[in-house]
Amino acid sequence: MTDARRRAEGLLFLAGFAACIPAANWLIQHVGTFCVPQGPCLIPVAPGLMAPSGVLMIGLALVLRDLVQRRLGLPAAAGTVIAGALLSGLVAPPSLVIASAAAFLLSEAADLLVYTPLQRRGLVLAVAASSLVGLVVDSFAFLWLAFGSLDFLAGQVVGKLWMVLLALPLIHWLRRRDARLGVTPA
Repeated sequence: MTDARRRAEGLLFLAGFAACIPAANWLIQHVGTFCVPQGPCLIPVAPGLMAPSGVLMIGLALVLRDLVQRRLGLPAAAGTVIAGALLSGLVAPPSLVIASAAAFLLSEAADLLVYTPLQRRGLVLAVAASSLVGLVVDSFAFLWLAFGSLDFLAGQVVGKLWMVLLALPLIHWLRRRDARLGVTPA
C-alpha cells in the first residue's frame, strides 16, 4: 500500500469519525420512535430495550477512531476527538455538547489505552476490546452528565455494541489486506 493510499484511507476514516459526533447529537434530539419530554429521542436496540438514537453513531465512532489511529497515527486520532466534539456545538445545545464532549473524551481515552497496546497483537481483538471498554465508559458518562440518570444504560451499551459487531467483518478484511500488502500500523 502506498503512503498516498494509506493517507487517503486515513482521511476517509477521519471524516467519518468526525461526522459521527455531531450526527449523534443531532439524532438524539430529532430522530426516534419516541421522544422523552426534555430528554432524548429513543430507538429500540433489542426487544424491550430502548436507547437514545445517537447510540448508533457513537458505536461506529469508536471503531473509526481506531482506524484513524491505525492509518494516521495517535496525534491525528486525538485531534479528531477534539474536532468532533467542537463540531457538536453546531447542532446541539450547550448542555448536550458538554456532556457529549466529556463522555466522548473519557471513552476515547479509555479506547486508546486499550487499543494502542493490543493493535500489534491483533487488529480485530484490539478494536473489539477497545470499543467494548469505550462504549461502556461513554454510555455511563454521557447518560449521567446529559440526563442525570442511568435509565438507558443497558440500551446504550447494546446499541453501541451492535455497531461494533457490524464493523468487525470490515476490520477483519482490513487486517487481512494489510497483512497481504505488508502494511503496519502508523
